[in-house]
Order: sequence, then structure tokens, then C-alpha cells
Amino acid sequence: MRQETRKTRRKEIQQAALALLVQHGYAATTMASVAKAAGASLETLYKWYGDKPGLFRAMVQANIEELRDELVMSAAAFRDPLAAVQEFGPRLIAVLTSEEVVALNRAAAADPSGDLGRIIAEAGRGSIAPQLTDLFARAMEGEDPAQVTEVYLGLLLGDLQIRRVIGRMPPPDAIETRERSDRALELLCRLYPACPSKPPT
Repeated sequence: MRQETRKTRRKEIQQAALALLVQHGYAATTMASVAKAAGASLETLYKWYGDKPGLFRAMVQANIEELRDELVMSAAAFRDPLAAVQEFGPRLIAVLTSEEVVALNRAAAADPSGDLGRIIAEAGRGSIAPQLTDLFARAMEGEDPAQVTEVYLGLLLGDLQIRRVIGRMPPPDAIETRERSDRALELLCRLYPACPSKPPT
């Protein structure tokens, strides 16, 4: 199978899995039901994903990989690491409050095993946070960069994801994500003396 064709097919399978996840929850969504809904063979699913956790890990990673690449590109494009963080902030908000990620988080909250929640934490936050930590280490010498990352993510996201998951707000628009990102960095620099006196503009 050609690479482009396989990429399209994987996307179709993952969309089918997401639809079943929203309708039935993580525990009741099986590899067999995904194969049937996607019109794919069970053999193909096991070959490509290994098992059900592997399938849903791939779904989370599909959202995160593009984000991670954008963060790497921002870090390379901006001499000032805080400028890279500022550029990346709106995209992070947009992805984490998107309909697909909200659906995954709703399913994780309803999964008594906690398996889906662990997958999301490992493949999502566990992939992005270390790169942010590296940027903060370069920007704020003498501070604990891991702690700075935690504080920044709290300022950036607040309760946005929770409000999206419980259906109390629509996805924020581009203006709101930009304003929230700028404000988060401004507040962060007030909290940490090692931060440059004025965040990038």
C-alpha cells in the first residue's frame, strides 16, 4: 500500500474509532467493532496498531505530532525562546480545545479503568511538556524549568479543557487564543524574576 494511501486509511480508521468512542465509551469500543465500522480487516488493525491502547495512543499522537513539530520549528525560528513559546501558545490552546481532543477527554473521564486517561497523559502532555521545559530552561537561568512549565500551562489553559469537556463553552476563536497566550506569558514573567523584564511582542 502506498504511503499516502495508508495515511488516508489510517485516518479513516481513527475517525471510525473516535465515533465509536463517543457513542459507546472506551471499554465498549473493541478492535472488532472499529474494524467493522471502518470497513477494515481486524488483521490490519492489529498489524498497524498492536492492540486497542495502541490504536488510541496513535489517535492522540496524531493530534500531538503536528503540535510538536510546530514547537520545534518555532524554537528554531526565534532566537528568543520566549518568543517561540508565545508563538506556540495559541496553537496549543486550539488543539487541546478541539472537538476531537474534547471527545477523547470525555471518554477518558468516563473510563473507570483509567487506561485512556493514561494514554492521553503519556502521548499528549508527556510529549509537549519536555520541549516547553527546554525553552524555559534557556530563557530563565536559575529557575526550575519544569516548575515554570507547570505554572505556564496552568496560566495558559486554566479550566478551558474542563469547561469544553462539560459543554459549557465553544472552542475559543483565534483572537481569544492569542490574547490568552500573551496574557499567560506576561503573568509568568511577573512571577519569575529570571524572566526578561518584558515578554516578547
